[in-house]
Amino acid sequence: MYFAFICTDKSDGLPIRKANRPEHLAYLQGLGDTLIFAGPFTAEDGETMTGSLVVVDAPTRTAAQAIAEADPFAKAGLFESVDIRQWKWTLGKPGE
Repeated sequence: MYFAFICTDKSDGLPIRKANRPEHLAYLQGLGDTLIFAGPFTAEDGETMTGSLVVVDAPTRTAAQAIAEADPFAKAGLFESVDIRQWKWTLGKPGE
């Protein structure tokens, strides 16, 4: 099952994001095939990061939540909110 993590940074979270970004990226890369895709949301300037979208393939919602909670950004307290939603990939899959 696919799960989307829709993460919103705290309003003063940019320094936390910058300080923990290398660990966050390493964590995501370490997920291997579990990670489907990921990237930051940005402000209108297209540069300032304000949150994250992460999609994973996990057997259960509980497993997906454990992945989200283990993210270094989450552990550092970056996010004001994390919404975990089951997601159905309908169009645009690689190889289709």
